[in-house]
Amino acid sequence: MTTTTDDLRLAADFAPANYEDWRKLVDGVLKGAPFEKLVGKTSDGLKIDPIYPRAQGAAAVAGRPAAAPWLIMQRADHPDAKAANAQALHDLENGATGLTLVFAGANGAHGFGLDPSPEAVAQVLDGIYLDAGIGIELQVGPQSRMAAIHIAEYIKRKGFDPAACDIRFGLDPLGAVAVWGSSPYGWAEIVPAVTGAIKGLAALGFQGPFAAADGRLIHDAGGSEVQELAFTLAAGVAYLRAIEAAGVPLEDAQGMVYARLSADADQFLTLAKFRALRLLWARVEQACGLAPKPLFVAADTAWRMLTQRDAYVNMLRATMATFSAGLGGANAITVLPHTLALGLPDPFARRAARNTQLVLLEESNLAKVSDPAAGSGGIETLTKQLCEAAWSLFQEIEKAGGLFASLEQNLIQRKVAATRAVREANIAKRRDVLTGASEFPNLHEAEVAVLDATPIALAPYGDARIKFDALPPMRLAAPFEALRDKSDAKLKGAGARPKIFLANLGTPADFTARATFAKSFFETGGIEAVDTQGFVDPAALGAAFKASGAAMACLCSSDKVYGGHAEAAARALQAAGAGHIYLAGRPGEQEAALRAAGVGDFVFAGGDALKMLQDAWKRME
Repeated sequence: MTTTTDDLRLAADFAPANYEDWRKLVDGVLKGAPFEKLVGKTSDGLKIDPIYPRAQGAAAVAGRPAAAPWLIMQRADHPDAKAANAQALHDLENGATGLTLVFAGANGAHGFGLDPSPEAVAQVLDGIYLDAGIGIELQVGPQSRMAAIHIAEYIKRKGFDPAACDIRFGLDPLGAVAVWGSSPYGWAEIVPAVTGAIKGLAALGFQGPFAAADGRLIHDAGGSEVQELAFTLAAGVAYLRAIEAAGVPLEDAQGMVYARLSADADQFLTLAKFRALRLLWARVEQACGLAPKPLFVAADTAWRMLTQRDAYVNMLRATMATFSAGLGGANAITVLPHTLALGLPDPFARRAARNTQLVLLEESNLAKVSDPAAGSGGIETLTKQLCEAAWSLFQEIEKAGGLFASLEQNLIQRKVAATRAVREANIAKRRDVLTGASEFPNLHEAEVAVLDATPIALAPYGDARIKFDALPPMRLAAPFEALRDKSDAKLKGAGARPKIFLANLGTPADFTARATFAKSFFETGGIEAVDTQGFVDPAALGAAFKASGAAMACLCSSDKVYGGHAEAAARALQAAGAGHIYLAGRPGEQEAALRAAGVGDFVFAGGDALKMLQDAWKRME
């Protein structure tokens, strides 16, 4: 087919559109409601408008070069060194271009992790050609920090050229003490140990980077994007200062630090966050009088977004996170397998994690363009907002004396705790939806396979001489999953789950919408809904409730039907022995009469679903 000039001028037949014309159409749809209803907000309070003009004069954010794929990192975290080695070799043979060696006790180990002994390290790396372009990243904690030295010694024994080995050593004492909420040592005592290790590794010929400024722990603890960026920036600056103070020229220290961020399923925020970090680090370099050098940024898909229930949905979340981090310029991405919240992932889960990246790179060609979001009005605005807010918080941390001092003062922890509380409230009210956990549950889902493995037991690491508030990791779905666990235990012990009777009134056209809502509502808490065909006669309703074996009931219908039948239905249920009666929907002017008839609670969108489900369990117990 040939293309003519007329084909290319189709747009000329339409009047030019502008913001004012769009706004008139929107105001017509809003019908007097304020335009601010369409303006969203992030957890940091940053505004997200419904539409943006094209950004003018925006330049690409310097990061990963065009057509350069990110490293496809695969976790190696099996406590058995031989099994971990077999997994690593299989991953490298099937598309992975790097390994994330997660040692026991590291932030991000999530209950498992490699044995940090020299013998185990040698076994894990057996048969892997570390000088053949494979990316290696270490995730270590204070108890497993010697794994970095053991790997260096292994490389020396094998005769590999350290300069040819692409290893990020991941030394991060600041991240460890932040998660623990304590430290046996002050910052002045920690600095010589970490800088000594860095200088020793550099003297052996390793190119680094060596110290990890790890913002994942803020994200894991429920923090915001701004808090994660500010923490990462403050950690990076703290390590730069320490390395320079140890006698290393600042130009050399610049390449000894790298960053880690979490990538979650919020596509635009994640993309903007990765772009913002590069701009923020460039500002630090400028303040230090350094020539700009792209910061190496590693990404892990987010721990807090993983669910144990309907775990396959985690694959979709990981795909969005990988997509966003990749377009945001991440140099390396580690996808947490979709079953990690349940236990040690099996071969299928590992393959799915690996293939998530392979498909996006090899079939979707995401790496072909450098910074594809450049010029997008929405992304550029969000990136700028994140930069300004994160820089302000970073300055606050610096004024407090730096990152370690601000942790001692609980400066960061208070901010993260406040953000986490709001986030948890939104999850409880199902404003933020977790598919399979807080919405659309499946009480009959099949059990998901994980490996049977015994975690490594590590020796304690000193007495907690310095104490402050900890930043432990959390998962957003955990409160709902705790109720599902109770339901499973009830099924196993008594042969049946707790039940609620859906007292549907009228015809399917009257009750289907609210019955569907009520079924999802109660089953997110592990309370099985007994559906019905619909009732008009209160006596028949009471008899059906008795026959159901349920302890509670929920009236479901339209407001119109409620007006004529809800009170009589509630009295019939109460007479039939219903321990507690709910009504799906807001009560409106009928509330007093409905409560007098026996309705105890009302379930509706925007209410505190978690609290109501927890109260239901207390009544049943």
